[in-house]
Amino acid sequence: MLDAIISLFMLAGPNPSNYEKVTDTLQQIAQQNPSNARVISIGVNDQGVPIQGLQIGSGQLATLVVGTHHGNEYGSTAVALGVADSLAKAPIAGQTVYVIPVLNISGYNRNSRYETSLSGSVDPNRDYTGPCKFSTSYYLKSTKALADFIDAKNIVTSATLHTYYPAVAYPWGISTHDLSTAHDAQYIALARAATQESNYRVGNSTEVLYAADGAFEDYAYWKHGIWSLLFELGFSHGPSPAAIKTMVEVNTPGLRRFLESAPKQRASDHQFTGRCDHNVMQRIVRE
Repeated sequence: MLDAIISLFMLAGPNPSNYEKVTDTLQQIAQQNPSNARVISIGVNDQGVPIQGLQIGSGQLATLVVGTHHGNEYGSTAVALGVADSLAKAPIAGQTVYVIPVLNISGYNRNSRYETSLSGSVDPNRDYTGPCKFSTSYYLKSTKALADFIDAKNIVTSATLHTYYPAVAYPWGISTHDLSTAHDAQYIALARAATQESNYRVGNSTEVLYAADGAFEDYAYWKHGIWSLLFELGFSHGPSPAAIKTMVEVNTPGLRRFLESAPKQRASDHQFTGRCDHNVMQRIVRE
């Protein structure tokens, strides 16, 4: 199946059939593992297209892997499909894992970071609420569908997949100088466990990457106490087939280890008690 997944991206570029190939792959994984996996939909996007994924396993603990908030980051799609295939063959005991390979369908078909809403183009990973997000959220049906889904399913652990910067990051990633959470030590341990094969950098999202108000990772932790990690995969938005193969192989075991080792209940102390400072974002933009 890994070869079949890699073949989806050999001629990556704008194509209205791109997402159809992903859903076909989900069907194949489910058909090959009928007792462990089934295709689901978490809702529809602004064009009415179902956002499909796999439900894997049947345990009481609900966890999530979601790829391709940004439609041009198809390496994240490949890793999500690789993880889905691996988990469908060997589910995690006691867990139901939901894998959503592509959240941003219109952007994925256009090879664009942005998603098309009814009112224009939107960055999906700035469309959630957050402690330092003061503008309107949920312009997109896709992000609202995912937010409703994690609430309805009582998701406890989540991994969001992006490209590119070889790092695994944890909250906070918002406009503030007060970056510590009550769970920094646990987050560092989880991120290190997830990077044993990849050797990616580990750290706080703002320090490792940049401040980004309205991102899913901070929303999930801040709103619900979900143990959320951001996986920035590989070294390019346009990885070669060989690079995609490596990305899948070095990140799949780490993602599984993260899901297995994360706490089995949502964090109870997940509020943001610091002070927002949007000069942090402005300083990063200027630099």
